Amino acid sequence: MTRITIIGSGNVAQHLIKAFTKSELIEIVQVFSRKKEALSSLIDYDKIVNDFEELIESDLYIIAVSDKAISEVSSNLPFQNRIVVHTSGAASLDVLDPKNRKGVFYPLQTFSKKKEIDFSTIPMCLEAENTFDFRVLETVAKSISNAVYPINSDQRKALHVAAVFVNNFSNHLYQIGQEICNEHQVPFEVLKPLIQETAEKIKTLDPIDAQTGPAKRKDSNTIEAHLEYLTNENQKNIYKILTQSIQNNGKTF
Repeated sequence: MTRITIIGSGNVAQHLIKAFTKSELIEIVQVFSRKKEALSSLIDYDKIVNDFEELIESDLYIIAVSDKAISEVSSNLPFQNRIVVHTSGAASLDVLDPKNRKGVFYPLQTFSKKKEIDFSTIPMCLEAENTFDFRVLETVAKSISNAVYPINSDQRKALHVAAVFVNNFSNHLYQIGQEICNEHQVPFEVLKPLIQETAEKIKTLDPIDAQTGPAKRKDSNTIEAHLEYLTNENQKNIYKILTQSIQNNGKTF
């Protein structure tokens, strides 16, 4: 059984605690949280510490904090030559203090505290400085996920940027769609089957082949009608930019 310590109490930390608690191959030795009450419903209270000096020995220490706090947290750890990893998609391996063996344990998913998630489907992107440490990370990752990948720092940056496009930006477009619906007293629920089908299609098609709509068809009459209908300048600008991007696509239709 692999003994781990989780440092942090945010979305990622809480979902990791839930996932590891269900695994028979992992023992959560401790969780570090400045506010113990934030995690008291997820793990035994006596396993929660708020002083770095109280940390005991584990096989792996997972830092699940904001990117800007990773460096400070890793430098405050009161030990050396142990495996310490962060969970960031954007931060490099080098932000971790070199007094410990460094690695990355990045779950590529969007997390919300109030939304349960099946961790077995989440891609786990791993990086370590040597083969032994990578095997430790791989064992831990496979205890909660069926999708484990060796991903270096440069590849992880690419994934993180791509994830912003497919997740954060697409969700913002959902918000705009909801605003348009609300403005004209149309139930946003009417669009949800379309959203679902769009996501389902890319399981079997490349996105470029799944693209539909007036921009792909170069239907200028519909595009102009949409732009005339929109009254919000921000929405108009986004519509124009995305339409142009689709039409500039390298594939000929």
